[in-house]
Amino acid sequence: MTDNHRYCVIMCGGIGSRFWPYSRTDRPKQFIDFFGTGRSLLQMSYDRISPLVPKENIIIVTNSHYAPLVKEQLPELNDDQILLEPARRNTAPCIAWAAYHIAARDPQASMIVTPSDHLITRDAEFEKSIRLGFNFVEKHDALLTLGIKPTRPETGYGYIQIGQPVEDDVLKVKTFTEKPDLDLAKVFVESGEFFWNSGIFLWSVKSILEALHNYAPDLTSTFDHGLAAFGTPEENAFIQREFPGCVNISIDYAVMERASNVYVECVDFGWSDLGTWSALYENSPKNRDSNVVQNCQVLAYNSSGNIFAVPGNKLVVVNGLHDYVVADAGDVLLVCPKSEEQHIKQYVNDVKLSYKDKYL
Repeated sequence: MTDNHRYCVIMCGGIGSRFWPYSRTDRPKQFIDFFGTGRSLLQMSYDRISPLVPKENIIIVTNSHYAPLVKEQLPELNDDQILLEPARRNTAPCIAWAAYHIAARDPQASMIVTPSDHLITRDAEFEKSIRLGFNFVEKHDALLTLGIKPTRPETGYGYIQIGQPVEDDVLKVKTFTEKPDLDLAKVFVESGEFFWNSGIFLWSVKSILEALHNYAPDLTSTFDHGLAAFGTPEENAFIQREFPGCVNISIDYAVMERASNVYVECVDFGWSDLGTWSALYENSPKNRDSNVVQNCQVLAYNSSGNIFAVPGNKLVVVNGLHDYVVADAGDVLLVCPKSEEQHIKQYVNDVKLSYKDKYL
């Protein structure tokens, strides 16, 4: 199969509430340049995939609210490469729409599905892994996920238990486990049998549509109802009408945990999902006091292990602060121990209750 039949779907609709207050409803984290490179996480995702699939085969699925941001950051895309969801319905409906959309254009297509907000530091290894993955799913009726060797007992990730090797770095999947507690995560890491689920998938359009029909028939019955609309000017009107009624479910729960033809490719390309301030801290350069300073001015005395994300026109002066997140978004200042950052989603909920959407 030639590269012309290879597609990429970049999922770009999330709010990124764990990065509040930097990540806001009107400009979530995927649109932010966290590393001062001049490229946002979305743009870095696009740059990374561009050598692997034709640029006209890159499709962004995002919330309709973010259409102007996508067009601003990726002006090279045509309108038909940006699928605008009228409502947030998690990854299964998102992937289903993209698969129907691509199938109408190219029934022989294979596709990679990737989030827009991950960090990957070893691009050459990434390219090698994705080419191997494409070759595998083009030869087999397979649903392939990329597995990351765990470096710690992380409770915020899903885990994949590996089974028998199939070829190269591809193995059969035994089980999926979503976000285990700490004790179970420790057992998983010590066993050597478990990999983190990266949330990056490869499959042929034919295989994923068949799996969706088998395991998520409520979803496919909605899309089958409008089969004639895909690939035509009627597609958008159909989606506007029907998509909000789709079940809110992840592709992991809807398909991957239930299908029998699921495989994992074990990869090592410097992956982080950048889901939290601590993940950003770990992946950022640190000064001699182990502080991370995100494009801002800081004078820190007797302070270590902090991450400062503050507008560049403001000077931060701290004394005696250790292992904190200090994030200033203009109208919101967050000061929170890194060890307590799992509560940020609760802070966001409390802010919504007290102030509605003013600070979100």
